[in-house]
Amino acid sequence: MSRQGGRKTLIRRIEIGAAAVLGAAVVLYGVHLYRENKAVEAQLAAREAVSEGQERLPAFGSDTLEFNGKTYKRNSYVKAILCMGVDRTGSMQEATTSGFGGQSDGLFLVAQDTARNALKILMIPRDTMTEITLTDLSGNVLGKDVQHLTLAYAYGDGKEKSCEYMQEAVSDLMGGLKIDYYMAVDTDVISILNDAVGGVTVTVPTEGMEKKNPKFIYGSTITLHGKEAEQFVRYRDIEKSHSALYRMDQQTEYMEQFFAAAQQQAKTNSNLVADMFSSIEEYMITDMGRDLYLKMGMDALESGGLSGDSFYTVPGQGVTTARYDEFYPDFDGLTNIILELFYRETS
Repeated sequence: MSRQGGRKTLIRRIEIGAAAVLGAAVVLYGVHLYRENKAVEAQLAAREAVSEGQERLPAFGSDTLEFNGKTYKRNSYVKAILCMGVDRTGSMQEATTSGFGGQSDGLFLVAQDTARNALKILMIPRDTMTEITLTDLSGNVLGKDVQHLTLAYAYGDGKEKSCEYMQEAVSDLMGGLKIDYYMAVDTDVISILNDAVGGVTVTVPTEGMEKKNPKFIYGSTITLHGKEAEQFVRYRDIEKSHSALYRMDQQTEYMEQFFAAAQQQAKTNSNLVADMFSSIEEYMITDMGRDLYLKMGMDALESGGLSGDSFYTVPGQGVTTARYDEFYPDFDGLTNIILELFYRETS
């Protein structure tokens, strides 16, 4: 083959190679666009599903409502208190830039029956998809969008504004239900309160927890001290889908056993509740007066503690997307829970 012919063959091979690379790039880009379009379609469908579900909810912002041919009235003596566990450490007394105040990792709506001195707790999955307020880094409100509920706290100032955004989002999620008060604490509180009751004995309810602590063997009964309590309450295997949902079993187990331990400790320390709240004031944000949150704490102890019947969970379905876990509430099931906790049927 002549030198000129060899050069032409080389050029031809280069052209074919370039075309192949270009073709592969086009295919990959097409796949990327397809996935992006599917993600957008899924997000739009999610927004529609959330909006349609919330529209089916009764008008829980009203003192009196009609549902399925029956009339219900809000129990004025049952207070709705939103309790939040925030994934940050240190003092909660300093404001932060929007986006840096932490996320609300644990969400619990307490139904405090002030007449019967009793509590019930509605656990809300952190990945619940619902409308939340969005802000820029300066805190200016940009509008609302369907996002993970846990992020509502992050868009605030890490203090009162964050709590108010979360309070608003949870109220909207529940058809306008009035939330009377809020309380947010950071992760330091877990070990402080745990040791204040002399440690908490739990049965490990989740497989694989020994990855976090070799003591956390599934089915074993152990007593938690210090940072072990935080490890137990917060651990989840991020490699598994919906691990935040499974973690709620750990949180329920811990809360039940914590209040059992607190009851025992209170037999020898009548000031236990006041002492515990005094020890965590630096790590707490609330719009409740001291008398109100002390009563909430006393009610939790004096009502016989919290058992499995005291806990509810927002019903729904977990969905795994290409990016994140998402949880979509069953609004019909949620309606029944809200009516049970906060309303009474009238004649």
